[in-house]
Amino acid sequence: MAQKPSIPKGTRDFGHEEMARRNYIFDTIRSVFRLYGFNQIETPAMENLSTLMGKYGEEGDKLLFKILNSGDWLRGADRTMIDSGDYVHLTPKVSEKGLRYDLTVPFARFVVQHRDELTMPFKRFQIQPVWRADRPQKGRYREFYQCDADVVGSDSLINEIELLQIIDEVFARLGIRITIKLNNRKVLAGIAEMIGAPEKLTDITVAIDKIDKIGLDKVKEELTERGLTDDAIARLEPVLAIGGDTKIRLNALKEILAGNETGLLG
Repeated sequence: MAQKPSIPKGTRDFGHEEMARRNYIFDTIRSVFRLYGFNQIETPAMENLSTLMGKYGEEGDKLLFKILNSGDWLRGADRTMIDSGDYVHLTPKVSEKGLRYDLTVPFARFVVQHRDELTMPFKRFQIQPVWRADRPQKGRYREFYQCDADVVGSDSLINEIELLQIIDEVFARLGIRITIKLNNRKVLAGIAEMIGAPEKLTDITVAIDKIDKIGLDKVKEELTERGLTDDAIARLEPVLAIGGDTKIRLNALKEILAGNETGLLG
């Protein structure tokens, strides 16, 4: 009897039943997106690295799959960079494109490219694979699908309500009970402004996102490594120490962000 070939770690082998289940889920999500007036688009798997780089923070940039230039891809490379292992400066010389890391940045590029053709507000959805050069772990893959819905050209809170309704409707149709949790980037931006480091918003967000995994002390170490001053970290610490239920946390944040227009708007 022929032996079934082994599947490399970090990849998936979809059989007929798995494909049927996945298509059922995707069809359910598509039907709800369309119910709320969203139009489907697709963007290429490859994007220019100039479009992708710098959008996900330093760690995100490391997880981008970069594609070697066609032909003599070493032609523009400096041999001293190769010998010294200076891959930070070498990579742009040998690679101009990469696989998309998410669907948001390609969508932003799509809007800019077609801005004269789109009627605003524009509601779009995408269901396509994305790639991340991550270390495979249980439940994590280097290739996976994202199902995105976004609205551009309007700042009405009705759009936010619709997106919550979409989430609720999708999971209701799939028979899955969920709890929806909300955040607002303006709160994070307000905190960054409040501690005097607005330009470090991404660094702060990436570091504090790990607090449940590595603890406060390690987060403070990482913030120092990312260039935050001791004074900024000291001003951030009371925010990280907020406890209690949602109402208590919101009231505490309002006091901390008093006078900060961006944070209070969030």
